[in-house]
Amino acid sequence: MNEAAFRVEGMSCQHCVMAVKKAVEGLKGVKSVKVEIGKATVKYDEGSVRPEDIERAITEAGYKVVKG
Repeated sequence: MNEAAFRVEGMSCQHCVMAVKKAVEGLKGVKSVKVEIGKATVKYDEGSVRPEDIERAITEAGYKVVKG
């Protein structure tokens, strides 16, 4: 089980938090998701999902993942 934290831009309210959480929870292999405005922490099974997949889900939900 791995854990990764993502800085997320474009979130400003609880609706944004729920949109990101729902997008990431829908990925096979994601075990838990904690989302706050500007940040998502994800525990996942590395055999089923990669950090790139999680980033893509966040981006497709309409938000930007910031590196670094």
